Amino acid sequence: MFTDFEKKTIETSRLNIAYLEAGRKDKPVLLLIHGNTSSSLFYLPTMEKLQEHFHIYAPDLRGYGLTEKKPIDATKGMKEWSEDLRSFVEALSIEKPHLMGWSMGGGVAMQYTLDYKEEVASLGLINPLSPYGFSGTKDVQGTLSSTIYAGTGGGLVNRSFVENLRTKNTDLSDAASAPNVLKGLFAPDFTLEDTYKDLFVEAMFQMSLGDDFYPGASEPVTEWPFLGPGKTGIGNTMSPKYVNLTKIKDLSVKPPIIWFRGAKDQIVSDQSFADVGYLGQLGILPGWPGLEVYPPQPMVAQTRDILSTYEAQGGRFEEVVFEHSGHSPQIEEPEKFLASYLAFLS
Repeated sequence: MFTDFEKKTIETSRLNIAYLEAGRKDKPVLLLIHGNTSSSLFYLPTMEKLQEHFHIYAPDLRGYGLTEKKPIDATKGMKEWSEDLRSFVEALSIEKPHLMGWSMGGGVAMQYTLDYKEEVASLGLINPLSPYGFSGTKDVQGTLSSTIYAGTGGGLVNRSFVENLRTKNTDLSDAASAPNVLKGLFAPDFTLEDTYKDLFVEAMFQMSLGDDFYPGASEPVTEWPFLGPGKTGIGNTMSPKYVNLTKIKDLSVKPPIIWFRGAKDQIVSDQSFADVGYLGQLGILPGWPGLEVYPPQPMVAQTRDILSTYEAQGGRFEEVVFEHSGHSPQIEEPEKFLASYLAFLS
């Protein structure tokens, strides 16, 4: 049972990183990289399934969980976390691990692969951040919706949700409370076990908050929706002003890539309920300038285009679709996830 998994801490050259470790030391090393508004605890059900097949490490990223609270330089995009992860790998003398990144963690995993391509055995992506970032691009080629990056960054995060994290609000009558936001990680008809629900909400409450962390700083701009990215904090790392992972398609060393995608994902989607363009189209954000100026970001189509190019240029790429899953197929359809991942690696 997951209660046997020990939370540890290691001092690296950059910061003290908290992590979970599980599995067999005679098996290949797998690094699990969590996404936004979560921590390594969200991987507990996955670690239970994978521990017979891997030696697993699941660190808490900077700004999350029990890892040392150090500010996040958003102008580096995903690189702050990629460099932290490298320091973690070096501190533990890990050699050429398999990487698995979920959501924003998929962006971190792609950045790590870009930075240390010869040190990655394979790359797993679970509903990952688009290679063009989050919000603010209008087509498969990543054309900017606003040349001043309006509508991207930390300023567009729901402020009620941030306040509820601060006050640890679990009121189910509040749509922006942590338990209700947690539901959005799953398909509408999926029921999460209460044990995991409590753990995951607790992990959400462990996030560091503020301009240096979540959601990050923001700047007023002159184009709709009149907020743009600041230079610090989590939300801004995903702005196309600072992150671009598209060069992964051109890597000279190409580890095999598997992309796990929940068909009912409402977060990383071509119609994402967290995307400014889609919220404008729905009328939730007033003043929307229309489809020609600021359409929903085609996140899935962008990722598929980059990975298909990766394959066309000699890389190995596989897409696995989970028809009954939302943003978290590794939790929602764990048996299919395990079987498809092991088959891919074999």
